[in-house]
Amino acid sequence: MNQLTREPLDGPGPLLLVPDAVLLPEGPAEDFAVVVADGSFRAVGPAAQVRRAHPHLAEARLHGHVLMPGFVDAHHHLTQSFGSALAFGEPSEIFRRVWVPLEGALDEESAYTAAKLAALEALRGGFTTVADAGTRAAVDIEVVASAARDAGIRCVLGLVANDADGPGASPPADGSDATAAKGRSALADAEKHLARYAGDPLVHPSLAVSIPEAATPATLSGVARLAAEAGATLQIHVNEHLAGVERSLVRHGLRPLEYLHHLGALGPQLLAAHATLLTPRELTLLADTGTAVSYNPVASAWKGNAVAPALTMAERGIRFGLGTDGTRGDGFRLAEAAEFAQRIAYGLATGDSSCGAGWTWLEHATRGSADAVGLGSRTGTVAEGLAADFLLVDVTTPELALSWDVPWELVRRGNRDQITAVFVGGRLRLWRGLPTTWDGPALVRRAAELARAAVDRAPVTRVHPTSTAARASTVARARAADRGGVPAPRVPPGAPGAVAGARGGSTAP
Repeated sequence: MNQLTREPLDGPGPLLLVPDAVLLPEGPAEDFAVVVADGSFRAVGPAAQVRRAHPHLAEARLHGHVLMPGFVDAHHHLTQSFGSALAFGEPSEIFRRVWVPLEGALDEESAYTAAKLAALEALRGGFTTVADAGTRAAVDIEVVASAARDAGIRCVLGLVANDADGPGASPPADGSDATAAKGRSALADAEKHLARYAGDPLVHPSLAVSIPEAATPATLSGVARLAAEAGATLQIHVNEHLAGVERSLVRHGLRPLEYLHHLGALGPQLLAAHATLLTPRELTLLADTGTAVSYNPVASAWKGNAVAPALTMAERGIRFGLGTDGTRGDGFRLAEAAEFAQRIAYGLATGDSSCGAGWTWLEHATRGSADAVGLGSRTGTVAEGLAADFLLVDVTTPELALSWDVPWELVRRGNRDQITAVFVGGRLRLWRGLPTTWDGPALVRRAAELARAAVDRAPVTRVHPTSTAARASTVARARAADRGGVPAPRVPPGAPGAVAGARGGSTAP
């Protein structure tokens, strides 16, 4: 494997970097160089030309490495990292049974630690930016902002502006004094949040509404207007599950995306998370309004009802990025999942063996995602004037050394262990999987302690037991059947060995 050393990269700069190739939107450019200074790319071009223009800079030759833009996670929930495995094997709409109770059990230290742990996983997976869709932990949003800054990752930070009770509740009475007061308070908090982080170098303010039912019509319209005026994004989970689509039809006579259009909330400021269940009309609404989508293929497979028609979106010019939804923080595996999901859901039925030809998914995991989260003019591409958010990827590994098509191979054979270095804002943030300025292993140890306590006190309800308990139940039934006896009952979700602190129960609201 390549033995690149850290010393020439871990300084204040300026840096003159000459890798084997620079990954540009057009493809890998060999014999290219970049200059990094003051957090940005100051020059990107043929190595000889860059050397002549910067004769005073010592060159760092990055043998065996490709320099590529960092991945941008278009949909994350940073304060949910303590419960990642609680979602495994669970049916749709787990937010009510798992995520809301878990985030409600977080105090300031545990919320900070959970967010920083998620940021560390993201950096290890090559993400230089994450879009956080807002926490429901009862802490100041600055706790999450501090965790992102301290980790060294760029963060589009959503503030939740819910002012209604959400699913299962009666439609809010918009004319009541109490409802109007809640709406005014939500909008005032939204304005303060947008102003609070307006000049932050790493934290970019965003607004969020969990799902359309979680806010009154006036507030939905109001936060969309505020986001548009501020050049920020409004993040809303839209058309993720059949239950959500049906609730909207019953309540409004419109599907969720149609309902947001009716309120005037669609537009370039809106980032629609998931958007898996789309009619032809809704695709047209997205295309006509410039609304962006976060395509979350791993989340669709793990807990969704459908796969977003991302290839159709690409063909129709609909803006979209790729998001993890907090499932796993590996940018290469996310790009692979994006292609694989399209192949399984659509390509096999139509004989499309290419499904985006590899480059589509790298494009939408980097530049497309940056555009979707409102940072297209700041990051997502290796280009002069943009933030120096990039990766050094070792291409001397067995998976990548015999390269015939770098973009395809990065999508299908790339992995986080091939990432040597992660830079955010021109600074080396991660080296061979470990943070450069803080103690990553110590954070993981503390997170393990806090996570156990948080899950123990959270009223989480899971439908299924853990895999170990499920296996024990299956083996017991098989043995009973072999003996000709009465099969052992299935292990109930709340039985010992299911999940400490997690209660079994129904999915009913």
